[in-house]
Parts: sequence; C-alpha cells; structure tokens
Amino acid sequence: MSQRKFDAEYNAKEKMFVDQYAKSLREKRRREKAERELEEKMFEASGIEDKEVIRRLIAIRIEPDTLAALSLVPLVEVAWADRRLDEKERKAILEAAEKYGVAGDTPGRALLESWLDEKPDDCLLEAWKDYAGALSHGLDDHLRIALRDSILGHARAVAEETGGILGLGSKISDAEQKVLDELQEAFE
Repeated sequence: MSQRKFDAEYNAKEKMFVDQYAKSLREKRRREKAERELEEKMFEASGIEDKEVIRRLIAIRIEPDTLAALSLVPLVEVAWADRRLDEKERKAILEAAEKYGVAGDTPGRALLESWLDEKPDDCLLEAWKDYAGALSHGLDDHLRIALRDSILGHARAVAEETGGILGLGSKISDAEQKVLDELQEAFE
C-alpha cells in the first residue's frame, strides 16, 4: 500500500471518528437540554422545588401530562395490597380517576390503567411518598391534615369495596391497613 493511499485511509477514518464523536456530543447535549426542560415543566406543573423528587417522578414515567395520575397512587396501592386487584376495586379507582380529571384517552389514564393491569413496582409508592411529603411541606397544619384526610378517605373507600367476609368483620384487610398506615406516614 502506498503512503498516499495509507494517509488517505487514515484521514478518512480519523474524520469518521471525529464526526461520530461530534454527533455523540450533540446528542448528549440534546438529551441534557430535554431533561432540563422536562424538569422545568414538572416544576411548573407540580410546584415541587426539590429536583431529586422531580427526577424520581420522571424516572417512573410521571411527566406533566401524567401528573394527575399520581394522585391515584394511594388507591392503586391499597387495591393491590392483597396482591390482586378485583373488578370492584378497579371500578372504584376508575370512578375516582374521572373526578381527578384522569379520564378519556389521555396519557395519565393510560398510565393509570397500566397500574391497574399489573401491580406497580414498589418505587411508585416511594415516589408518591416523596411527592406527598414535598407537596405537604409548604402547607400549614390545617391544609396538610385536610389533604391527608382526603387522600386517605379515598384510599379507605377502595379498601372497603371488597373487604370483610359476607359483610362480617372488618372491611379492611391487614394488608390494606398496612398500606393505609404507610400512606399516612407520608404526611407526618
């Protein structure tokens, strides 16, 4: 191989490497910019200033257009407490979703339905607790308690949908009560 041909091939490979590296850097910058923009949109939509909480929410597919679905996590978690979600619980959650504005053919509704079809990862409850803690942090005691009671009231209603045996005994199972207690702790 002649020196000229060798130099031409070397230069072509070097140019290809530099072009790929530059393309990789542009892609990295584009991703970082998109992440920053999404974090800013989440801040605006949620009012949460803690960037770590916002990043955790984004990591579990909570974005501005699915944020409303997050309000239904307590209901979903209580319904799955016994490792199965029955039709009465599903119906109660979907009715609550309509009231919370998570309806129709929206990304939030699709996300909610995925949680109803398959038990969500434990990280969803952890992210919700972070969200609830950040949300209630700026509230006075009266508003924080009202928010807690509203959320727990809806979750308790889902738990009561299928509880008890032939209408006797407690309508809330031990597993459901454990989840309710865990939800309450997010506000303390």
